[in-house]
Amino acid sequence: MAGFETRAIHAGQEPDPLTGAVVPPIYQVSTYKQDGVGGLRGGYEYSRSGNPTRTALEECLAALEAPDIDGARALAFASGLAAEDTLIRTTCAPGAHVVIPDDAYGGTYRLFAKVAAPWGVDHTPAAVTDPAAVAAAIVPGRTRLVWIETPTNPLLNIADIAALAEVAHAAGALLVVDNTFASPYLQQPLLLGADVVVHSTTKYLGGHSDVVGGALIVRDAELADRLAYHENAMGSVPGPFDCWLVLRGIKTLGVRMDRHESNARAVVDFLVAHPKVAEVRWPGLAGHPGHEVAARQMRGFGGMVSFRHRDGQQAALDMVARTEVFTLGESLGGVESLIEHPGRMTHASAAGSPLEVPDDLVRLSVGIESVDDLIADLAMALG
Repeated sequence: MAGFETRAIHAGQEPDPLTGAVVPPIYQVSTYKQDGVGGLRGGYEYSRSGNPTRTALEECLAALEAPDIDGARALAFASGLAAEDTLIRTTCAPGAHVVIPDDAYGGTYRLFAKVAAPWGVDHTPAAVTDPAAVAAAIVPGRTRLVWIETPTNPLLNIADIAALAEVAHAAGALLVVDNTFASPYLQQPLLLGADVVVHSTTKYLGGHSDVVGGALIVRDAELADRLAYHENAMGSVPGPFDCWLVLRGIKTLGVRMDRHESNARAVVDFLVAHPKVAEVRWPGLAGHPGHEVAARQMRGFGGMVSFRHRDGQQAALDMVARTEVFTLGESLGGVESLIEHPGRMTHASAAGSPLEVPDDLVRLSVGIESVDDLIADLAMALG
């Protein structure tokens, strides 16, 4: 099997047979000429159902997340939440139940609380760091999905994927892992027993803050077929240019993730020593409660860092507004460093719920700029 970086550059991306172009073309087309009724060239009839640029992306994603898993398949979507919604509607029905993280991404929580719940699918938050807590949250006969993030967003908690796969499967449920924070370069949940991997390809996979997309990578071929049917029926597909942008980003994923992590480590060392910082959360810290699990199931610890400001909420809000190299903004995983206040921004939808995040929390997406400039910027902003 080829190495990760080789697969990232070549999987699904053979040179164009007509011209020899080494980059897959953008098939900016809606429909395809048929050679007679039902005579499809390459299986393509309409770009909602399939598009060659999207196929290239899906083959690449499957090669990265599921190497050597027979029948595994990737599906690309218009956004991460479109991927999540399609997964929920394909695997659940009114009366079903889902276990979710007790510090899930705000958009995921909103999807379950405001969209799935009125449809009749309820959920229970649980600490994904504790397999016993997840097992206790399962409703026998009703739980269809155990849905985890690892690392979680924004507290960077770590879930033991292999242990939770056993918990989910013992209950007849699927284990779904949102792998957005780690990326397939650092972690491959399907190889640890997960059934479905979710990505916001907007983030590290795209890597340049210029595209919105999502993906599901599925172990079981029959489930993949059902998801593909729903994706086509619901129309939650990405455009070919968006697929091309994600493919372009994936080519440099390995080298970018190495730099994200090395910069994050230096930023963490600075924050740990700063008197205005009460707590730093990064799985690479030896004192992080999930460090040992992360070291076992991840290739590295990533570029996401969260910390709590010692002087409280207002000081955290003032601090995120002062940075100059770190851009105040939502999202993550781009080459540029971002800073945000989760309680007022990405996780505002969780306010007042069991998933509410600390109001003094600051989240960093550490980019690939000069690390000296990043540390100087944080030093200035912290004061």
